[in-house]
Amino acid sequence: MKNLETVKSAGSRPSIYRSGSAYLDLSISHSRIVNIDEKTGKMLSATNSTETFDEPELKRGLKSRHVQLIAIGGAIGTGLFVGSGAILSICGPAALFLAYVVMSTVIYFVMQMLGEMTAFLPLPGNGAQAFVNDFLSESFGFAIGYNYWYAFSILIAAEVTAAAIVVQYWTTKVNIAVWITILLALIVLLNFSSVKYFGEAEFWFASLKLIALTGLIILGVVLFFGGGPNHDRLGFRYWKHDAFHEHLVGGSTGKFLSFWTALIKSGFSFICSPEMVATAGGECEKPRRNIPKAARRFIYRLTFFYVIGSLVIGVIVDSNSKELLNGGSDASASPFVIGIKNAGIPVLNHIINAVILTSATSAGNSFLYSASRILYSLACRGLAPRQLTKINRFGVPYNCVGALSAFGLLSYLNVSSSSANVFAWLSNISTISGFISWIAVAFAYLRWRKAIEYHQLSDRVTFRSPFQPYGAYYVIAFIGIITITNGYAVFFSFDIGSFLAAYITIPIVVVLYAAHKIYSYVYLKQNKWLIPIEDIDLVTGLDLIEEEDLNTPDPIPKNWIEKFWFWLA
Repeated sequence: MKNLETVKSAGSRPSIYRSGSAYLDLSISHSRIVNIDEKTGKMLSATNSTETFDEPELKRGLKSRHVQLIAIGGAIGTGLFVGSGAILSICGPAALFLAYVVMSTVIYFVMQMLGEMTAFLPLPGNGAQAFVNDFLSESFGFAIGYNYWYAFSILIAAEVTAAAIVVQYWTTKVNIAVWITILLALIVLLNFSSVKYFGEAEFWFASLKLIALTGLIILGVVLFFGGGPNHDRLGFRYWKHDAFHEHLVGGSTGKFLSFWTALIKSGFSFICSPEMVATAGGECEKPRRNIPKAARRFIYRLTFFYVIGSLVIGVIVDSNSKELLNGGSDASASPFVIGIKNAGIPVLNHIINAVILTSATSAGNSFLYSASRILYSLACRGLAPRQLTKINRFGVPYNCVGALSAFGLLSYLNVSSSSANVFAWLSNISTISGFISWIAVAFAYLRWRKAIEYHQLSDRVTFRSPFQPYGAYYVIAFIGIITITNGYAVFFSFDIGSFLAAYITIPIVVVLYAAHKIYSYVYLKQNKWLIPIEDIDLVTGLDLIEEEDLNTPDPIPKNWIEKFWFWLA
């Protein structure tokens, strides 16, 4: 039990009370509306007995710079550094480049939709799953929530597996299980600590990734013009005769299939990345300022790092190189490292490989954080065991973190299986889970817009993104096609393992939805497929959010350096 202090009182009851131990003096995560005894001033419950304020709860420990770097840093993981090698090998440089260009447009709209909904009501525990639950139906929320849960869980294992692949670049004498154990221990330790320490770790991890990738892009330009030690002017040498590989069949059809395959595989690089910003919205300072800021700038950073980065990969590495990750070849290096070695630049390949190792660890760290908050959100809505709502004094849902840490043990599959096969399996399953979730988020966004109009709350929406609702329609249609066709290649040469990896997520989500729907109909007597627009709750907590925003001042720069820093981060 903590001492309480009144923040707002209008002379009548009820009033708003907040805990004095909140991260900020005006923290929505430690607020509630209560009844006050006019004579004694004591807080009362609905039954007029003394009310208590249970603590601790999720805390707003993420600063603006943390959110900015989580936004783009979470999208830059092993998908670009390592997974792009497989795409380049199978599909060719032009297919790789165009795939990242097209997929970046999808991610932009997903980020903007989540940014709008999060900035409107950034409650602790909210996120993509919560929006689906609150704006579509509880059955959809149940299915998509657990879909997100195992997608993030599998991604933890996928990133740790990728990190182990990178370590093997230096040595294969140490059993790979040792590296997996070390990496998992580090990730779990960071997630059991306060969210401000998680944010700080992610800030520096992401900064290292962005600095390294910026350097690699500059290096690509230098090598393009022949500025390397061997003075070999690369230009678009590798694009002249094999820009699009013929995939599965010959001719123009084979070249189109190479692009379509690249498009499907490129999804792994972005999957579940925008959701991390929505999840962080409930635990960051002044979210109505910082979430829109991160969402608006996301497209520029995404274009620079992913689009230009994929172009550089196609310039510095021959897509027919035997060193690329293509299943049976050496899986311990990325296309960036291969390009540096081919250019004859000493030592730098080891530095970049170390950055890639950091990137994989960072991504796994972020995915465990997001997975634990998804599970916490499910538990708060009664869709998971209540025990998972428990939070320690650092504001960490420790039972959620502990339960999800176990999924990192899937990484040990790598001990007895081919690294490339495990990596492909894990990435395929998690990618389709992310695709399905994006479709659900787009539908939830459209209903959120209708509910905003119905309840006449448009003037209280603080962030509006361009090209909506057409961007939502685009995401639904395009990702719908990608989801249906993602395993098309298996029908050219049927393999049960590849078929299951490509499509098993769809029946799982359908079964989850159907099971909850039947339960709701039989036991809860709920027979509506969707929550009626008029019943969508957009006002609970809104006054508190707006008050918190008004009473949390923007930082005031003291000099031009701080002015630039506050603008940047």
